[in-house]
Amino acid sequence: MLYLSKVIYYYLDIVTKGFNMHQKSTRREFLAKSALVVSASLIAANAVEAASKPRRVIVWSEATVKNDFYLHDINEGIALGLKPLKGWEVLTANITQPDQGLSEELLNSATVLIWWGHQKHGEVKDELVERICNRVRKEGMGFIATHSSHFSKPFQKLVEGSGSWGAYVDDGAKLDVIVSLPRHPIAKGVKNFSSPKTERYSEKFDVPEPEAVVFDGVYTLANGTKEKARQGLCWSRGKGRLFYYQPGHESYDMYLQPENQLIFRNAVLWAAAGSGKKG
Repeated sequence: MLYLSKVIYYYLDIVTKGFNMHQKSTRREFLAKSALVVSASLIAANAVEAASKPRRVIVWSEATVKNDFYLHDINEGIALGLKPLKGWEVLTANITQPDQGLSEELLNSATVLIWWGHQKHGEVKDELVERICNRVRKEGMGFIATHSSHFSKPFQKLVEGSGSWGAYVDDGAKLDVIVSLPRHPIAKGVKNFSSPKTERYSEKFDVPEPEAVVFDGVYTLANGTKEKARQGLCWSRGKGRLFYYQPGHESYDMYLQPENQLIFRNAVLWAAAGSGKKG
């Protein structure tokens, strides 16, 4: 508000000096011009103040994971990797909290929502799903779904598909993540890398054709067999952007890998720029 007062004072000073220089102007004209200047300055000042506020990313989960890597819950593991983002406020929320962790006020404040779900997809209330989808489609909130969130209600509704994979096998296969679109913003600074163990999701992935496949993947099974599957896919939905990132099974510390943390930071920045444009 201090900044706002200075802006108004500055413009009023200019108008007053102009009035003194042109005494032929009537008092009514002076007041009318002053009102216009003050109105314009208010709009400009509010825009500056809004731009200076930190953007907010909320990492949501079911509060079902607690192990040696994720001491409190898996969303805190994801949130940890987002801390280096400058100008961002990073919050966590979960289904056990009031309003299932996402009150209307909190959801409306989110620039990007990251979703990790696994066991409680059916417990997420339909009215919350509707509010999430409206925030994405109508207001440009970014939405990032990860790992087993392919079956989450918000992802299915936004992507307009079942989100099912051909198979799910937790055999601890090695995963090589391949950067297929190195110029895409989500791939910025990311090189091909490996995760020593993961749960394997096999194609076909029942979703509409993505607008971009940023990351492909190759699984290597214990017997040496290799299997390909897409890992990072993008869509636009209305004014918003949607990214699905497959790695992230709760039994492995994949969200603590520097490469995955970088991908999530890049994805947040990309999703925040929701414009309905492809890629």
